[in-house]
Amino acid sequence: MASDTHGKFIWCELMTPDPAAAAKFYGSVVGWATKEMPMGEMGVYTIFEANGRGVAGMMQFPAELEGQGIPPNWTGYVAVDDVDQSARGFAANGGSVRRPPEDIPTIGRFAVVADPSGAVLCIMTPFPMENDDGWRPDMATPGHVGWHELMSGDWQQAFDFYGKVFGWTKDHDFDMGEMGTYRIFAEHGKQTGGMMTKPADIPATYWAYYFNVPEIDSAIERVTSGGGKIVFGPMEVPGGSWVINGIDPQGAYFCLVAPRR
Repeated sequence: MASDTHGKFIWCELMTPDPAAAAKFYGSVVGWATKEMPMGEMGVYTIFEANGRGVAGMMQFPAELEGQGIPPNWTGYVAVDDVDQSARGFAANGGSVRRPPEDIPTIGRFAVVADPSGAVLCIMTPFPMENDDGWRPDMATPGHVGWHELMSGDWQQAFDFYGKVFGWTKDHDFDMGEMGTYRIFAEHGKQTGGMMTKPADIPATYWAYYFNVPEIDSAIERVTSGGGKIVFGPMEVPGGSWVINGIDPQGAYFCLVAPRR
């Protein structure tokens, strides 16, 4: 029987070639403060904080990934009860293991995996934290991740796959006309994201993460004045929120969601 955290998004991480510039950009756009954590041979890991709580992380783009066609990017972490077993489950159900399970001292055991259409995630079994007070934010909390979205090669195949490995369930479907079905999925009964079959002009599958901001128009101004670029939106989505998709100055794709225009 899986625990009540198996299949839950717990973290989001930026790999960027210029952490200092990225910290300034996201500090302006999302309102994050930063805290640096020395990681020995791995260098410095930056924590993005909202109201004093860590919500995301940032690291220098690894030298070993350069030249492989991998852009700067945001990657989500999903909690699993047993990383090694879940990694085997990804491979057995048509996905793949991009980096085998290994320990991050004092943090947890993790692996980098991909679903059958190639969208990459990290899975992690966190070690027990002494300072974990049990607080879990509402998805609309400012500065936190408000939505998780998969652009898939085949949304139905993806949904069936994630149901097997994470236990996600259908919340409801939204008909997008010519663009097809948008499947909104739930984790332990709670809406947490959506998935759709990607348009043909999008070259690759990916997971996207929407960060909560108070108002979308003023956020757009901060994005563009900070050297970022809006590639889609603003658009109102069902429920009345407003979203944009953008590229940060270092080339990483990111998204914003706000309750007001």
